Amino acid sequence: MTHIPPAEPQEESLGALVAAASDHISTLVRAEIELAKAEFRFDAKRVGTAAGLFGAAAFMAHLCLILASFTIAYALIGVGLWPWAAFLIVTLLYLITAGLLVFVGMRRLKGLTGMKRTLRSLKTIRSGEPEPAPGTAPVPAVQPDGRRDPARPGQ
Repeated sequence: MTHIPPAEPQEESLGALVAAASDHISTLVRAEIELAKAEFRFDAKRVGTAAGLFGAAAFMAHLCLILASFTIAYALIGVGLWPWAAFLIVTLLYLITAGLLVFVGMRRLKGLTGMKRTLRSLKTIRSGEPEPAPGTAPVPAVQPDGRRDPARPGQ
């Protein structure tokens, strides 16, 4: 980093002032970038550590689920069920739970909008047409025989 000695403002030329300003700006930008890198490294280490701890906790919870499954099965055996029936009941319980989770997950996926506004904006930019006002509904493309345009089914 070059350091330009300060002089009286009246004595410095415009070129020297611009050079000093650009030097100060580049120094400031480099310092800010170094600060951002240092903060990012610190945060990345913390996120990595937290992810490892979450992974270990998930593994231990999975082991607890397996042990709880055996506990439920042996409790059913203690009540008087045959061992195969007790383990079958526990297995069916988990299959039903998994099925319900899949069902709920699929229902949540059906609610996705698919970035409709972004796609519409990109189409508008590509075509060069002005974008309609936010409160107005888009005009559907209708063919001469009254059917909707198959290329634009959602509008």
